[in-house]
Amino acid sequence: MPRERTTPEPAQEQRRRFDSLRSAVIVNPNRVEGLDELRREIADQLAEAGWPEPEWLETTAEDPGTGQARQAVENGAEVVFVAGGDGTVRACVEGLAGTDAALAILPGGTGNLLAANLGVPTQSVEGIRLAVERGRRHIDLGDADGQLFAVMAGMGLDAAMMQDAPTALKARAGWFAYVVAALKHLGDDEMKVEVHVDGEPVRRRRARTVVVGNVGRLQGGTNLLPDADPSDGLLEVAIIAPRNLRHWVELVVGLFRARRRIPSREIVRGSRVSIVSDRRQARQLDGDVVEPSHRLDVHVRPEALWVCVEQPDEAVDLAAGAPERS
Repeated sequence: MPRERTTPEPAQEQRRRFDSLRSAVIVNPNRVEGLDELRREIADQLAEAGWPEPEWLETTAEDPGTGQARQAVENGAEVVFVAGGDGTVRACVEGLAGTDAALAILPGGTGNLLAANLGVPTQSVEGIRLAVERGRRHIDLGDADGQLFAVMAGMGLDAAMMQDAPTALKARAGWFAYVVAALKHLGDDEMKVEVHVDGEPVRRRRARTVVVGNVGRLQGGTNLLPDADPSDGLLEVAIIAPRNLRHWVELVVGLFRARRRIPSREIVRGSRVSIVSDRRQARQLDGDVVEPSHRLDVHVRPEALWVCVEQPDEAVDLAAGAPERS
């Protein structure tokens, strides 16, 4: 029996279908002010672009965003807007990784490091515009024992700093709260670590903290890993080991000036990293404190997430279809 011939979809209908994408909004009501205004702003901007009204999902104490992101994808969302801080974004990344849905960040809360590293504007209206204009890029993710992160994972001082930053001060003063928390730990003992990167010889060091980064910028305009690229299939590892006040001053000045050579910072890169300490240490993933342990094992997941960004040279033509995943 001959196969039935199909009529090609008219170009005008095809373009209309790809211009009108289904979307969802995941919002952390405890980190975003003016929810009603934000909801109207998103609905108005998308309606003006010819997009249908988005599904609206709020995070909860029990589920900070992962389940909502998975639900949004299951319901057909092609773009998922996320309004909240770094913790909300990381939770949603867990639910979007490996799918063809694109993350659109609407910065809120106290961190927003992924947005800052990708050049996403801080105004929500601009974040909506990026999604509508369809600029997209693939980025890598880090995988720490099955838990994903998009910015950095750390072990030692940086995680203790995240753990002890006062919540009330974070709400009032933002990143300065982490400085206050860091001062509390400057007198802590160094940790003895073994750092394993791919097949290279083990590095045995005394360090205050070890950070594995997918991107490089931190709070307050500092840059820990100036050469980090979230799309190169590699992670950068910073071994931070200041021994005295002069080293601390050099470190802080070097971070603000994005210097590539700082005496108390050693940087290596690879796709698989294991950090083993002589004792249990605080650990963090994108600012979320996880269970302390004497080790942190991380590997990269290349091109695991689509993100809405303002990079027209790398924008994806949706009418041609998203590129296949490697």
